[in-house]
Amino acid sequence: MSTLIVLDFDGIHTADEVLNKVRSLQKENLIDLEDACVVERDKDGKVHIKQAVNLTALGAARGGSMGALWGALVGILFLNPLAGMVIGAAAGAGAGALSGSLTDYGINDDFVKKLGETIPVNSSALFVLVKNVTEDKVLAEIEPYKPRVLKTSLSNEDEARLKAALSKAV
Repeated sequence: MSTLIVLDFDGIHTADEVLNKVRSLQKENLIDLEDACVVERDKDGKVHIKQAVNLTALGAARGGSMGALWGALVGILFLNPLAGMVIGAAAGAGAGALSGSLTDYGINDDFVKKLGETIPVNSSALFVLVKNVTEDKVLAEIEPYKPRVLKTSLSNEDEARLKAALSKAV
């Protein structure tokens, strides 16, 4: 089962920096991320959401390749596989992009938007959905960024332990 942790940071780009750090820790097998999202609130109070996985682009790429394959096969029947491939790729990319934009994977987008409205101006938040983590090593790497825990799906005791561990850096 995955655990959701939302951390708030001073500075508009700090959450991006921490996400990059967490991704490097993932390469070292210290953390297993299922999904991640960065929310920034600029000086005007406008909220910007950056998804770690762009499902629209992913859907378009997959749909385009599958459409090209099927288009070429159908095009062979009509003795014009190149035209079939081009038409199939275009139709598949469109359908894939549409299905990707309608899909919600990992962290709920409405939850991200609502919580993003509550962070202070000129700050950022990092939403991570974690499958597995080596707590002591990961916490040591993100402590210098002085994160504040906004929300978690942890038990009350585990959340208190996390807050206590992160407050050592403050």
